[in-house]
Amino acid sequence: MVLPLVDEHKPKCYLCHDGFENIEKLREHQKSAHADFLGNNEKQIERGPAPGDVTVF
Repeated sequence: MVLPLVDEHKPKCYLCHDGFENIEKLREHQKSAHADFLGNNEKQIERGPAPGDVTVF
């Protein structure tokens, strides 16, 4: 599969692969079109360190 390089800089929805002009339009699209998916997976958005992660100071 060959991917086009024309719109590589534009953000894309990872659920339906539609391209958008900016990140704000992508967020609006995800809140309206994929609200059921995002509502069910809100807990996965909050991320913390995984067990065994080492913090480097």
